[in-house]
Amino acid sequence: LTEPITGDERRIRITGEMWWWRVTYLDAAGRPIAQDANEVHIPAGEPVVFELASADVIHSFWVPRLSGKLDMIPGRINLMRVQADAPGAFGGQCAEYCGGPHALMGLVVVAHEPQAFEAKLAALARPAPPPLDDQARRGAEVFDTAGCGACHTIAGTTSNGRAGPDLTHLAARRTLGAGILPNNQGTIAGWISDSQAIKPGNRMPPYRQLTGGQLTDLSAYLASLK
Repeated sequence: LTEPITGDERRIRITGEMWWWRVTYLDAAGRPIAQDANEVHIPAGEPVVFELASADVIHSFWVPRLSGKLDMIPGRINLMRVQADAPGAFGGQCAEYCGGPHALMGLVVVAHEPQAFEAKLAALARPAPPPLDDQARRGAEVFDTAGCGACHTIAGTTSNGRAGPDLTHLAARRTLGAGILPNNQGTIAGWISDSQAIKPGNRMPPYRQLTGGQLTDLSAYLASLK
């Protein structure tokens, strides 16, 4: 049986969206301290409570090796207490049909030794690193001029869109596209160019108007955001 929630567990809010996961780490007072997407980090050996919400339709959170299924319902928050007894990575999936590319709405929960978790949380709370070379600087300019900041946030810049995943530490994630691709500069470029060919029905339009040079610069910039 699941242990009861005591109220003093660490809390992480996970919001299901078509068709990805918004992840918000909360302090003891319930205030956001860090953002991420499609990847949840927890300390091993400690109970954690997930606050499960939905931004649109009914989703269902399911990480088979850690928990049962629990629905994410618009307008309410459901609570799930989990604990990973040892470090490891645990794959998850939306378990309620939510339209479109539902089958491609995956995530990963990564359990760390407590000290490593605190370091990871501190890293997620920091703003994005500035571009360190000419290519990354050109890529940051493409990000701005192409309007990417209308949908995406990069903390430490003027980009503050909320429609899509937070990209502040995109390159630190294991996967791209909500668990369906390895995360590297090549897959980032492919996703930007035509994500519809990779995950049909997702809400990001193809950016075929970018030149090859612009796409290379932009993907290099995003691949530097660790």
